[in-house]
Amino acid sequence: MKFNKAAFGVFITVSLILCVTGNILAQSRIKDIAGVEGVRENDLVGYGLVVGLKGTGDSGSAMFTVQSVANMLVRFGVTVSPDQFRVRNVAAVMVTAKLPAFARVGDRLDVAVSSIGDARSIEGGTLLMTPLYGPDEKLYAAAQGHISLGGSSSDRRAKIHPTVARIPGGSTVEQTLADNSFSLTTNRVTLTLREPDFVTADRVAQAICDRFGEGSARAQDAGAINVSIPDNYTGNIVGFLAQLEEIPIIVDSPAKIAFNERTGTVVIGGSVRILPAVVSHGSLRVQVSEGSSDNFMQLQEGSVVPVEAEDTVDDLVAALNSIGATPHDIIAILQALKACGSLLAEIEVL
Repeated sequence: MKFNKAAFGVFITVSLILCVTGNILAQSRIKDIAGVEGVRENDLVGYGLVVGLKGTGDSGSAMFTVQSVANMLVRFGVTVSPDQFRVRNVAAVMVTAKLPAFARVGDRLDVAVSSIGDARSIEGGTLLMTPLYGPDEKLYAAAQGHISLGGSSSDRRAKIHPTVARIPGGSTVEQTLADNSFSLTTNRVTLTLREPDFVTADRVAQAICDRFGEGSARAQDAGAINVSIPDNYTGNIVGFLAQLEEIPIIVDSPAKIAFNERTGTVVIGGSVRILPAVVSHGSLRVQVSEGSSDNFMQLQEGSVVPVEAEDTVDDLVAALNSIGATPHDIIAILQALKACGSLLAEIEVL
């Protein structure tokens, strides 16, 4: 096949990422697609001050920062009026962290630090002791440490968000969760799929029954599987869960296409199929027919690529790429095929 450069101009290739190609089935472990109900991270948040900035902190109009500094100094025996000083070297911040389900007192957690005032940058600052609270308003951790923007001062990428930073291991767990909904003393557990799907849920239940005996598991719905703890694992539930998580599973997923028009990236599930259709888009004509002898895609003067009705959409996109279709062309054609019912997939715009 010859490509007419004069007819189409510069050849542009769309970034194509295949989630699942052809008829290959994706095999995973249960631990990769599901979790145990009640075992989850918990959000923590706190309000604090970053000090030691080089004149890039909050201005005097951020009165909450001025008041916070005044209140902090009182705790150290220094009484000063908020009207008597400026705080250009200080920035008020919100500090967030994730508390793992089985965190112990003394464990270290990463924290994110974000300015809430009008500071220009918090680079080079130090976060003062900041208590971190859970949704129940109880204190679970305390954070303190030097701010890191994730790059050197000469790295341009580090300047993109100079008011957001991280402190690796910057907080210490002070209290564990008192009310954890997950208990290792029960005789049943519930697995929750991260991507609910009826087929996958049924496969998980069947795989568990195959490993531990009939009746060991039952799919409650598309997102949950109830599992009974075998009698021989009553005193070793952790061991049972370890065995459970390693069971291989064939994961099923709906046919789906996602694309980003700004970057020209198209993400296609391998199970996506196309039905017979004809699409005319500018000088580009796409025809998918039942008979393979008449299947073709044509671009202006004689650029023809065969496409059969049983082909997947990744075959279609690859063929469109081969004749120089632009990202906008490909996205428009996929949307048109979906609109007329010839594209058997869900489309998501990123």
